[in-house]
Amino acid sequence: MDTERSDLKTTPYFLIFSFFTLATPVILFSLRFLDDNRLTQWRWVFTNVNAFRIFLLLIPVIIIAYGLSRVSFFDHSPVFLFLFSFMIAAVFWSEPEVIVDTSRYFTQAKYLELYGFKYFFNEWGVNIPAWTDLPLIPFLYGIIFKLFGEHRVYIQAFTTLLFSLSVVFTFLIGRTLWDEDTGFYAGLLMLGAPYLFVQIPFMMVDVPTMFFLTLSIFTFLMALEYGGAGWIISSAIAIFLVFFCKYSTWPMLSVLCVILLVYLRKGWRVPLFRSSVIALLAGLLISVVILLKFDFFLGQIKFLFSYQMPGLRRWGETFASTFLFQINPFITAAALYSLYVAFRKRDLKYMIVSYLILLVVLFQIRRIRYVIPLLPMLTLMASYGLRNIRAREVRKFIVFCIIGSTLVLAVSVYLPFLQKYSMVNLREAGKYLNSLDIRDVEVFTLKQRRSFVNPAVAVPILDLFTDRKLLYNYKVNKRFGRSIPAKRLKKSSLRFTWLYRNPVYYRSGLKKPGLAGAVIVISQRVGQRLPGYVRKRVRDYRLTRVFSTSTGVFRYRTIVTVYERKRGAAKEG
Repeated sequence: MDTERSDLKTTPYFLIFSFFTLATPVILFSLRFLDDNRLTQWRWVFTNVNAFRIFLLLIPVIIIAYGLSRVSFFDHSPVFLFLFSFMIAAVFWSEPEVIVDTSRYFTQAKYLELYGFKYFFNEWGVNIPAWTDLPLIPFLYGIIFKLFGEHRVYIQAFTTLLFSLSVVFTFLIGRTLWDEDTGFYAGLLMLGAPYLFVQIPFMMVDVPTMFFLTLSIFTFLMALEYGGAGWIISSAIAIFLVFFCKYSTWPMLSVLCVILLVYLRKGWRVPLFRSSVIALLAGLLISVVILLKFDFFLGQIKFLFSYQMPGLRRWGETFASTFLFQINPFITAAALYSLYVAFRKRDLKYMIVSYLILLVVLFQIRRIRYVIPLLPMLTLMASYGLRNIRAREVRKFIVFCIIGSTLVLAVSVYLPFLQKYSMVNLREAGKYLNSLDIRDVEVFTLKQRRSFVNPAVAVPILDLFTDRKLLYNYKVNKRFGRSIPAKRLKKSSLRFTWLYRNPVYYRSGLKKPGLAGAVIVISQRVGQRLPGYVRKRVRDYRLTRVFSTSTGVFRYRTIVTVYERKRGAAKEG
């Protein structure tokens, strides 16, 4: 009888949220002109996609979510959260690298792989171009290359591992602040952002930064809650690590001050002492690195204020795009509702998870890549709002509807779109080169009309996908490029591509006698006219493959033409 009464009470909730699970994507699809995301804009990703088929896929999602809401064998299990999130994220490993920033991080990591740790630290910002990057994540990528080899799958496994650990630490933060339910659902809601799924496999710094920021918050909480040398030292090290992920994490670390203020209400002596020791240890570690490269860091900070901060106003995306289209809108709605719930309860602990999101709104940080590291805080807000729903099965149903509808969108729409991105040609060409019995490959990059990307940055990305030795003469190839007006280039978000310096390892074999085993030409379109110098270089080669996949959306394209050495031509020197 009690079960029947419970079902009668919860049935309206199931029906209401089932309706919104079906209706929300339809509404967003009709309003997709509001989405201005730079990578997975809905107007682009839904091109050539049967939107009605996507709608139909949501029906089994609701049925499965209802079934999962009735079982409890996995509740509150961090192992389940880790394995579930890792398996889902691994589905997206088939993506190509589609963001040109990858070329920077790959190049920085390869320097460590080839020349070692000492060279990496001594030459960071000198012979190793650092742009506005900090060294921690490229350093970790370089270690992976050095230990396991220069294969992308190891980078993907690493970034996916950090993502899944972020899910677990989100659970632990929620459990520490409130209860296991809040933490568990917050961890699950990390699977409710389609844009995050496509970012996880990339050789970028945003997902690792999310992990280190979440780790620093958790360890600081543990240090204030329980004390002990282990937690205090762990907190100091975590702060040190997150400090050297990205410059944008520096103001984010102010959330630790909010945590301290909350804990001071319990008594000021112990939290103040523990936090002071943490600050001293972290400050000492950070100061050592800063002092060793003081002029370099000072120059980067000045550049950030003169270029990056004004540029964010020009390169930004709307909050509607980020919080409705690229993050499941149910998460955003639950987070907004949580503001009311926390205010009504006068819950000061809520400020710990809401503070960074409020900073995003207050300072109008409109670039989604700066929001990614804060997603654990957003999902904790959303879970806090959902905990106001007393029926646990209803909360679970809502959470699994969010996850299911997000996966449908990410797997059926986002992933196919990115697999048609022209950068996939670099991956396929790399695989093809690996199948050839050759050693050296000479690369040429042709000009890109109406594009602000320097074609040379495609070379490191191609290098990521092949174990053949690439030869590239930047000075020669620069003559094939287009000149960008200095005034426009100065304000461009792609300005870093034109500060590209050809790594020495691409020049080392250019002066050897004989012909390379193959020649690669990276162009903007199929059949693009070859400059005279390139025509001479391919005279003893035959065209064997053209990789020409393209979405047709972006101006910058990487069409790859492969020329193999003719029989009887001079062998490689």
